[in-house]
Amino acid sequence: MTQLLSSRLAEYAGVAAALGVDAVALVPGPNFTRALGHGFMSHERPFLVVIPASGSMTTPAALVPNLELGSWDMVGFDGVTFDWRDQTGYDKEFAALTAHLGLQSLAVEGQVMRVFVHHALMRAQPGLRIIDAERQISALRMIKTDDDIAALQAAIEISERALARTLDQIGLGQSEKAIERALVEALFAEGADDLSFTPIVAAGDNSARPHASARADYAVKAGDALLLDFGARKDGFAADITRTVFLDHATDEGRAVYDTVLRANLKGFEVTRAGVTAHAIDDAVTGVLEASPFADRIRTKTGHGLGRDVHEAPYIMRGNPMPLPAGTVYTNEPGLYEIGKFGVRIEDDVLVTDTGALSLTTFPKELMVLKC
Repeated sequence: MTQLLSSRLAEYAGVAAALGVDAVALVPGPNFTRALGHGFMSHERPFLVVIPASGSMTTPAALVPNLELGSWDMVGFDGVTFDWRDQTGYDKEFAALTAHLGLQSLAVEGQVMRVFVHHALMRAQPGLRIIDAERQISALRMIKTDDDIAALQAAIEISERALARTLDQIGLGQSEKAIERALVEALFAEGADDLSFTPIVAAGDNSARPHASARADYAVKAGDALLLDFGARKDGFAADITRTVFLDHATDEGRAVYDTVLRANLKGFEVTRAGVTAHAIDDAVTGVLEASPFADRIRTKTGHGLGRDVHEAPYIMRGNPMPLPAGTVYTNEPGLYEIGKFGVRIEDDVLVTDTGALSLTTFPKELMVLKC
């Protein structure tokens, strides 16, 4: 096991010790990839790594589908590997793993571990105490390294170039689906490894649905608000950007709503700095929206953490007392939405620093009217 891998696993061993449990278990997903330096698929075959608490004399262990052994060898894992085959099942190997570790208690990722893996652990070790340590495990990813920020910046720059290409191609009469397709093509043409998520491309009344799906049967028309929420994934990290533009012209109402959302977005930058709580940021941003004539159109919190996951800690919302440390990246994405009419959202990816906030997104956010 390389020193780099050893040091990463040691962080999870420290979580186990702090929680007073025997070990931490990771399954394929962002924490698994961060810990091991390699990504693996989550599918019907159980796959997990178990890291004993700091101070334990027991070595880490992994339960690996036999078909993954060739890729697993690339990890450089220096613990015990229990592999299993589809033809014989995995119960015997779960029992061997829990016996090797002497498990009586285990911390798991509550938002990622699937129920059938939980049940397999319980069959292997009846009485095993399993606790949800999602918050503590994922917190290790909250402060980004220089490499993390470089990957995020690359994903964002790809996304912004793709947005510029896409906006240049939009014409009245196109469907939302056609615009979505052009955006996806542009993201890959600009160098994306993958999509952060299926883009949201929504015009007119569809833009008032915060998580709308693009329609094939709606032709965009003059006066529509067109909301694009999307991101490229690069080197394992995800961008998440939203811009709302107007087609041909914007009504007085559209301009007023847009100005309100923009002022709320700018307020987020104004109040952000290391040590400020997620509650305080959302309270300031949402306060701008609440003080406007459009307060009844508020439907969402200010934002969420961003990194290997599109949504991760911290969640920028009232009631979350977590102070944001320097190195946190979050989305500043206030919006106003009137069902049946239109919506506006402006989303930037923000790096928290000791002295304030640095916008990793640079795409213009002043009101844009496309002459198409």
